[in-house]
Amino acid sequence: MAKTRPGLMPNKPTKPSASNKRDLDSYTIRGTNKVVRAGDCVLMQPSDTGKPPYVAKIEKIEADSRNNVKVKVRWYYRPEESIGGRRQFHGAKELFLSDHYDVQSAHTIEGKCIVHSFKNYTKLENVGAEDYYCRFEYKAATGAFIPDRVAVYCKCEMPYNPDDLMVQCEGCKDWYHPACVDLTIEEAKKLDHFVCDECSDDDVKRAENGFAASPVDDIKVEAKRRKR
Repeated sequence: MAKTRPGLMPNKPTKPSASNKRDLDSYTIRGTNKVVRAGDCVLMQPSDTGKPPYVAKIEKIEADSRNNVKVKVRWYYRPEESIGGRRQFHGAKELFLSDHYDVQSAHTIEGKCIVHSFKNYTKLENVGAEDYYCRFEYKAATGAFIPDRVAVYCKCEMPYNPDDLMVQCEGCKDWYHPACVDLTIEEAKKLDHFVCDECSDDDVKRAENGFAASPVDDIKVEAKRRKR
């Protein structure tokens, strides 16, 4: 079942009386033994079988007098579903928590998933098919994001994409994409130390003035690539 479009009112069925509707603590996904509850994130059947499943957060689970189970959900949007579209810094598993709420049949739930905070996602040793992350809330009607800005890195001044390998300068501690500092991915992986051009110039100036560069004990080159 497709998402209803935000800002438009779907055809509304006759509302049953309160006595005919009851809240449920949980729901077992049809054909599985997996149980979902309010607060869980789920994968939901898309309207187009060629598309990946929708991702939603369950807000409430209800059943009517005929035992038809409905879930109130808050949709996550993929970058390509947003008004601005996918950009270079958006990761493959990135989602935006939208202000778009909906009611769907529980039968459209295909499975469970986990939407991590951005910080927790970057700490995962292995990223499974059910793992996603979110660092922005998204206003579906306007295309606005909360927060509207995040930290940027490298010469290109782009937010961090956890799918990309980056190297850290021992001097300024900034992170750089290999291509932005004239390195190949293979060359970057072999580095034991990295100093950016600006810090290299500063070291030369300090040496000319009689000051030695401070030794660095720790290797500050890190492969920031997540396994899919």
